[in-house]
Amino acid sequence: MALIDEINEQPEVAARLLAEAGPEIAALADVVREVDPSNVVIAARGTSDHAAIYAQYALGVMAGISVGLATPSVHSLYGAAPDYSRDLVIGISQSGASPDVVGVIRAARSQGALTLAITNTPGSDMAEAAAHHIALRAGPELAVAATKTYTATLLVLAMLTAELSDSDVSADLAEVPQALARALELDDESARIAADMSTLDRCIILGRGYHYATAREWSLKLKELSYTLADPYSSADFIHGPLALIESGFPTFCVAPRGATEADMEAVIDRVGGELGARLLIASDSERLLDKGTWALRLPTTLPEWLMPIASIVPGQLHARNVTIAKGGDPEQPRSIRKVTRTN
Repeated sequence: MALIDEINEQPEVAARLLAEAGPEIAALADVVREVDPSNVVIAARGTSDHAAIYAQYALGVMAGISVGLATPSVHSLYGAAPDYSRDLVIGISQSGASPDVVGVIRAARSQGALTLAITNTPGSDMAEAAAHHIALRAGPELAVAATKTYTATLLVLAMLTAELSDSDVSADLAEVPQALARALELDDESARIAADMSTLDRCIILGRGYHYATAREWSLKLKELSYTLADPYSSADFIHGPLALIESGFPTFCVAPRGATEADMEAVIDRVGGELGARLLIASDSERLLDKGTWALRLPTTLPEWLMPIASIVPGQLHARNVTIAKGGDPEQPRSIRKVTRTN
């Protein structure tokens, strides 16, 4: 199965999760409410770490729950054991195989913490280590670059957030598969844009709030597939120094859907593109912001801001694949990396 096939499977995977995983996520939410953890701590690496960043915003904004990111090396390299006993500790990994992340879950469970594994591999070390497991139901993901397991993880986290919040967002969640399908329609436009980027060797990718996760994941896909030095930033952090990187013509990609971050992103876009002369690729559902770009990727308009990252990464996946092809590379065989990475 090729990378593009797995990208195209994402609406089907989302529909399957919504149809099958609801009862077990609702049951897990009941356990979380009963335990009433002080905080949520998430252990992850790579793409899964970007899903964890999404969870920081989703659970923080929608459910009022503080979320921190674990530092697995504290356990695996330094032999220390932070106190997780009053926390919900979540491990995220498509393979469930990385020893250092599994180590966080084992340590937390040994302390009496509530533990959850989110993986695409039932029976994996992480699934066995945690007291609870949610399977992504994505089917085999063979391409080195993770795509469908990323959006599936975001959806699982969104479904858990919905159960832990006081809002009825079932209609919004039900819209996710169709929004993913509409995002896939951007493939031809992303290929046209990529043809303009056949010599791309560096870029900045900006997002804020929920969309910071998208900026980071888009950046990773460009790095691992097209070998582009793609540097992601929160737009708020970017103006505190890294802005000095921008000169006329510098390629800058902005994830800027409508919502709470829109005004801030527009101000940064105006400064970077207008004042400093960067060449801008804008991914947005705002016509006003799309008009400010050298290139534009029009995002689906039917999702609320908190769910938009599930769809907004799809144009990034397509763009990274198409840039790789435009540069003469092979998106099926990125050099030096493997599907499963085990860090100790």
